[in-house]
Parts: sequence; C-alpha cells; structure tokens
Amino acid sequence: MPDVLFLCTGNSARSILAEVLLNHLGRGEWRGWSAGSRPVGRVNPHALALLRARGHDVSGLSSRRWDAFAGADAPPMDLVITVCDSAAGEACPVWPGHPLTSHWGMPDPAAATSDEGATAAAFAAAYDTLHRRISALVALPLADLTPAEARAAIDRIGRD
Repeated sequence: MPDVLFLCTGNSARSILAEVLLNHLGRGEWRGWSAGSRPVGRVNPHALALLRARGHDVSGLSSRRWDAFAGADAPPMDLVITVCDSAAGEACPVWPGHPLTSHWGMPDPAAATSDEGATAAAFAAAYDTLHRRISALVALPLADLTPAEARAAIDRIGRD
C-alpha cells in the first residue's frame, strides 16, 4: 500500500483536502497523510465544510508539522507531494526511505477572502483539481513502472 505525504506550508487546506481525497479514492490501497512546514494548528473551517458537504468523514483531521513524518518512528512514505509553491521552495527534512517527490502547485483557497462566495468557489476549485489529480495518481500502474517512469508520470499529473 503506497503511503503519500502531501505538504503545504500551513497544512490547513490543500494538503488536508489531498489527504482526505487519497484516502477516499485510494479505496484502502493507498494511504494519504498531510503536514506543513509551519502548520497553523487547525484545519481551515471552509475545508471542513466542503469535505462534509461532499460526504467525507472529517474526524481525526489535524494540522501538524512535517517533522512528525521525518523521524525513525514515522510511517515510511513512498511519495511526498508538495501542493504549494512555498513548501516546495523550503528545505524539507530528509525523509526515511528516500521516497519519490513531486510538486503539484496550486493556488491557496484560503487566500480567497474577498467574500464568502469567492472563498467557497476557491475551495471547490482546489477540491476538484485535487480530485482529478489524485484519481489519475491511483490509476497509475506503479508496479509496472521504474522509479524514474513513476516520477515522470506523477510530475505530469501535477502539470495537467
């Protein structure tokens, strides 16, 4: 079962959405996690509302620091995906097992604060983008790909 860590700076929106989506779309064959370089300490209420509205269980979600996944007692990751440009540019910890890495940059829906409608639309757009990308990820025949081929395919997903 591949373990995937989604990273963002605040770990309150995009990475949380990705974690929930992978755990849903992966149907027990993939496991998603999320963390941040500077977590805000709580999941964004708009992310929680959207996830509930789309039928996802939000119990147990938390905003945590990426160090939790860098220690010897952390679950070994197969893939680490940054979903924000800030986290992608930061010096990441050395991940146990040297997982594949990829960058799937996308706008931060939490930055859309002009009004409630714009915020809801930004979160829906982030969810839909991540749903499309993660659906493509879980469809990859990873067992048939070399690490280089897998990384290229995963990078392509983030660009599409």
